[in-house]
Amino acid sequence: MEPTVCPWCQSEIVWDEEIGPEETCPHCANELKGYRTLNIALEGEDAEADQEELDEDYEATEEEAVDLQRIWGSENESLSSLRTVDKYGEDHDLFAFEETVEAILDEQDEVPECLHCREYMLHAGTQHVSGEGFQPVNAALIRGPILQPPYELNVYVCPGCFHVQYNLAENDRLRMIKNFIHKKE
Repeated sequence: MEPTVCPWCQSEIVWDEEIGPEETCPHCANELKGYRTLNIALEGEDAEADQEELDEDYEATEEEAVDLQRIWGSENESLSSLRTVDKYGEDHDLFAFEETVEAILDEQDEVPECLHCREYMLHAGTQHVSGEGFQPVNAALIRGPILQPPYELNVYVCPGCFHVQYNLAENDRLRMIKNFIHKKE
């Protein structure tokens, strides 16, 4: 009688002749008859053939194709289509523009990412916010306003899509943290 070896843990299984062969390994409790192998093609030819089979298996109806294009956009569309600056490429040297942008970014301490097109944003300056036109919200937990004017905002502009974003300036961030800590105590 030939010994049985578990394909999972490589243990030799000795089974009782009266009971018959084991269905599960007594060492690792895995199913002995259900051992499955997954073959993955690493060469280009097999992968291309598999992709062709997948493409042939499913063809979207015209209505589905319209819905997919509406949701995902065209196959040729990419993040570069979000870059507004690209439309100025015919009249301007965008290579020089990109070099200047990179040099400015290298000098910045903080480099946020644009929420719209994911380009790095340029720090354009600061904006002072006085009490005029700003109504602070009082938070019950800290017994006062979350942000008290006057404060300053950092203004960032995206060199790709020209969206503008704001965040609280460093000194006012620290002031807000200290206010939260002291008012909660």
